[in-house]
Amino acid sequence: MTAVLKIDCQYVKQLIDVQADADQRRLPIQKVGIKDLTYPVIFTDKEGSQQTRATCNLYVSLSADQRGTHMSRFISLMNENNQDLSVDNFRQLPETVAKILDADSSRIEIDFTYFKWKNAPVSGIRSAMDYHVYLAGDYADGKTDIQVKVEVPATSLCPCSKKISDFGAHNQRSLITITVQSSQTMMIEEIIEIAEKNASAEVYGLVKREDEKYLTEHAYQNPKFVEDMVRDIALCLQNDERITGFVVETENFESIHNHSAYAMIDQLNSSR
Repeated sequence: MTAVLKIDCQYVKQLIDVQADADQRRLPIQKVGIKDLTYPVIFTDKEGSQQTRATCNLYVSLSADQRGTHMSRFISLMNENNQDLSVDNFRQLPETVAKILDADSSRIEIDFTYFKWKNAPVSGIRSAMDYHVYLAGDYADGKTDIQVKVEVPATSLCPCSKKISDFGAHNQRSLITITVQSSQTMMIEEIIEIAEKNASAEVYGLVKREDEKYLTEHAYQNPKFVEDMVRDIALCLQNDERITGFVVETENFESIHNHSAYAMIDQLNSSR
């Protein structure tokens, strides 16, 4: 026989909201919320919608006189928005969570894997490439700032090696990271394209022999140091009127050294 638990309705109405208690320590908290929430999302960009898994951090500020925030409301926010996530509608979330939790400021961080279908340069064979994407949004003083960061794998070929060698030149896998802050929506694919066209060569999930020949020769004709790549990318970003600030980083996982080469240009907080 199954036992039935009866709950008095009047009792439920009288449950105490402990988080809303007044706090006598009078210390404000700058960030309180949930961290490392794994959640399914459907992300929409230029190529359409794709289902992926995201890791989410959601925080708000807490006034000095309030004991705690309502953690469950963060999950409710993700429930309402996980089926329709894009760079454009992400801009609304920091202000929304601040208002839902009656906070003066908030921060939301979401990172996920973004897949782009690419055709190999000669054979045209199609395969998926994965890119790591980070969305970060801050709301304070009635203003929202959004940053989009994308990690793009690429190939670099050493100009010095090409210059001094009788034949051949060493190359390596590069990781180009671009962080942009913009006044208008900038698609993930646009950021990927800027990174890839300023590397020695792109990388692909699947290539045939004719593609390998093309990519090897293309990289040889397009040698670049890490310094070259960050400068070339920075010039592209400077010429985009939508972008109000950016950071460009390149790390080369060297093939003839047991260390990486690295370069960065930071114009995230400089005025345009």
